[in-house]
Amino acid sequence: MATLANIPLELPVPNVDQIQIKNFIGGKWYEPISNNFIDNKNPSTDTVICQIPDSGPADVDFATSEAKKAFPQWSALHPKERARYMHKLADLIDANNEVMANFETMDQGKTLFMSRNVDIARTATNFRHFADYIESNLTEFTSQMSYPTANISQDGKPVIGHALSYVQRSAVGVAGLISPWNLPLYLLSWKIAPCIAAGNTCVCKPSEFTSVTAMMLTKLIKQAGIPDGVVNIVFGLGQSTGNSIVTHKDIPLVSFTGGTITGKHIASAAAPMFKHLSLELGGKNPGLIFDDCDLDLAIKTSVRSAFQNQGEICLCTSRLYVQRGIFDDFVAKYKRAVRDTVIVGDPTNPKTFYGPLVSKPHFEKVQSYVKHAQDAGYDVDFCVDQTVSPHIKDISATGALTVEHLENGYFMAPTVITNLQQDSRIVQEEIFGPVVSIIPFDTEEDAIRLANDTQYGLASTVWSRDQGRLRRVAGQIVSGLVWCNCWMVRDLNMPFGGFKASGVGTEGGKFSIDFFTKQQSITLG
Repeated sequence: MATLANIPLELPVPNVDQIQIKNFIGGKWYEPISNNFIDNKNPSTDTVICQIPDSGPADVDFATSEAKKAFPQWSALHPKERARYMHKLADLIDANNEVMANFETMDQGKTLFMSRNVDIARTATNFRHFADYIESNLTEFTSQMSYPTANISQDGKPVIGHALSYVQRSAVGVAGLISPWNLPLYLLSWKIAPCIAAGNTCVCKPSEFTSVTAMMLTKLIKQAGIPDGVVNIVFGLGQSTGNSIVTHKDIPLVSFTGGTITGKHIASAAAPMFKHLSLELGGKNPGLIFDDCDLDLAIKTSVRSAFQNQGEICLCTSRLYVQRGIFDDFVAKYKRAVRDTVIVGDPTNPKTFYGPLVSKPHFEKVQSYVKHAQDAGYDVDFCVDQTVSPHIKDISATGALTVEHLENGYFMAPTVITNLQQDSRIVQEEIFGPVVSIIPFDTEEDAIRLANDTQYGLASTVWSRDQGRLRRVAGQIVSGLVWCNCWMVRDLNMPFGGFKASGVGTEGGKFSIDFFTKQQSITLG
């Protein structure tokens, strides 16, 4: 069986049936200690494309020991030196964008356009962004402030002393980084980059559904000359590999992106060990469409924000609230726009808007929500026009699509649900697929109340021509991100994080660096 570690990235995408992925520990590649592997399938074809290690506590312990060994040397490097390694890695990622993008699409199901221009491109950007950050903020990692020091004498009077007090920001140690399957390399790098920029080392676990590009990254880490043990990647399941990272005594901080239920388990397991946690969890994001908005722009952007990447983005707009006066017109035009533009099919075809869902279990989960909506009597519309999409050969009763030449893939119709209530599971629970609900509202107060009426608080959008309304409404929505008349416009220095069940902690720019460092107050007398 071929190993990805031995496939030169300068070659075209290899036409291989199976690729064995190995754990990357201390700068070397190892099979799991158990010698057990897990099949990983191409979601477009339902065929096995690779196997990943079924790693356990012993593998995580090995990786953690190597990370601990590497920490003193790596944390002692000047920040500019760490940044140099990271820039080299970013250059290598850019140079291999095409081969990595093809693997990302094969593994996850996202379109090749998304893989090239978002996932792999943004991975390189993440490493450059945090390399630039530490180079531009060197005083955060050296002595930066001094104060006169006051002592109290025996008679209770203050005495001004001559001690020097200053603040130093320091790396913490070994970080556990656990990333999801929807934006595999992109979100893994969003954790690795600030972690190692700040001087930490790490033990990483990518999703078992999408591990291929993480393996490719290990080869580039080696080529970039990053010292052995700084980045370690252990592949496996959440309940074994992930849990071993969360509970390891020598991993003091854990950064996790994934589902809210898993986040609860991590918080519970880590609490007795007083670990520092960053949990970026689920979302059920509202879009508020007021009757004075630019309707064409609102529809075009809301279609993209609902269905991009198969709806498998935590920031996707899955709940639309439309002011009653334009509700019928909006719904009709929205559905028509979906039929005309959201082409579902082969993710390597440049005309495809989105490809298959990531896995069979997730595919079946999304369909179960559709079945629930149908059983509840809601209006469920599979927005597929077979004159626009002649490659769609069949649509099942629950929205599964049969795509020509990819008949076994996990393809799902873009689904619009109306005539439902706010307390419905469709509205309240994170489906994480190409399913959107549309509900009318009357007043601004109604819109805000409906937007806030879920356990989540990650992101939202507001559409209006009234700048005063935009600011007023945005300030009352309980979510970490609010986009007004736009969506997915990101400044990587801005704080990223959710309220309520959408997470704990904040990422982005200095906020990520804050998580991965400790500030020490040092006084020299």
